[in-house]
Amino acid sequence: MSTQTTTPASPAASECTPDGASVYLNKRRIIVKRFFRNKPATIGLIILSLVVLFAIFGNLPNKWSYDDLDPFAAGGEAPSAVHWFGTNVAGADVYALLVRGLQKSLMIGFLVGVITPILAALIGTTMAYFGGWVDKIILFVLETLIMMPVLILVAILMNGRGGGWFTLAVLLIVFGWMGTARLIRGLSMSLVQLDYVRAARYMGIHPARIIRRHLVPNIASLVVLNVTMGIWGAILSEVAYSFIGIGVKIPDTSLGLMIAQASTMLETQWWLFWAPVVTLFFITIPLALINDGLRDALDPASLSAGTAS
Repeated sequence: MSTQTTTPASPAASECTPDGASVYLNKRRIIVKRFFRNKPATIGLIILSLVVLFAIFGNLPNKWSYDDLDPFAAGGEAPSAVHWFGTNVAGADVYALLVRGLQKSLMIGFLVGVITPILAALIGTTMAYFGGWVDKIILFVLETLIMMPVLILVAILMNGRGGGWFTLAVLLIVFGWMGTARLIRGLSMSLVQLDYVRAARYMGIHPARIIRRHLVPNIASLVVLNVTMGIWGAILSEVAYSFIGIGVKIPDTSLGLMIAQASTMLETQWWLFWAPVVTLFFITIPLALINDGLRDALDPASLSAGTAS
């Protein structure tokens, strides 16, 4: 997980004044400019966008659905004009399965990758702001969850719930926020002691407003970086869990399930294995490039993205 030192925002930048709004707008423009000056990151964003579009619209020109079975192609047929990526043992079209599996893997990745850092940010800043017994109770829950045998719990809960993709996503969120929350708590504890935060508390401003206006913006760059890494990590987690049989299950499919089913037939039916593996490559590499670009764009000290002008 990438980390970086955040610079506390000034009180003026935190208020809803025209000046404060323009400061935030200019900062966003600078970050966007620096990001798009990073050519590998831009290429990564383009590739990832194409992958997402393929997941949404990729099966439109195909006459086969992922749950259709071709009795004439049962046993595994190599790629042909009828079945572009071949068929599996049951006679299902691999191209249609690939699009469906990509959809599910991306849905898990984006759901977990976006919600987990936001949840961690809210919990971490809340712990730092209130301190005392609130901090102790949440810290106890956090450390208890960290020590739990996650793999065993996920296996039990997935089997009990039928192995749906949404259940897996929820479990990845439930067991995935603790490390980031603890890191954000540590960063936010110094922010709570800043003069303008203390002044806001003495003025009686609601804690939720203080957390949203003064704490969260100062750890926003860390949250953004954790989103990209969280998507990457969630997709790989789905692949790992499905590969060992406790992730997405038939009749649905995912990239991990496709790789698991094809791993024993690599020499005889290679197309079953390489289609999801290559697709996974076109997800993970662009995400890594995007993460590097965001890290450079969000770090004022970085020279990799050039100057703001």
